[in-house]
Amino acid sequence: WDMTTVHGRARLRIRAVAEYGILDHDYDDPQAKWTVPARLLANGQGTEFIMTFFQPAAFTDEFFDKQIKLVDVELAELKHILEREASA
Repeated sequence: WDMTTVHGRARLRIRAVAEYGILDHDYDDPQAKWTVPARLLANGQGTEFIMTFFQPAAFTDEFFDKQIKLVDVELAELKHILEREASA
């Protein structure tokens, strides 16, 4: 996906392999570029979603921590939406 962010134009590329629960993605904007491995794992009647973040050399600790906090907010909202739809 191409998008506009506070840092300018950005691109998100998803590299999915559904058969193995792989949902890796690459993010690239004018300020930084990083890859985030992600996996979906069956767990009883549900699924666990696991993302691993490696801090790119270009990211300061402060900037990296800020990005992780933004992801936490987005994932909390996604969880809320999915749980609301599942109970409907």
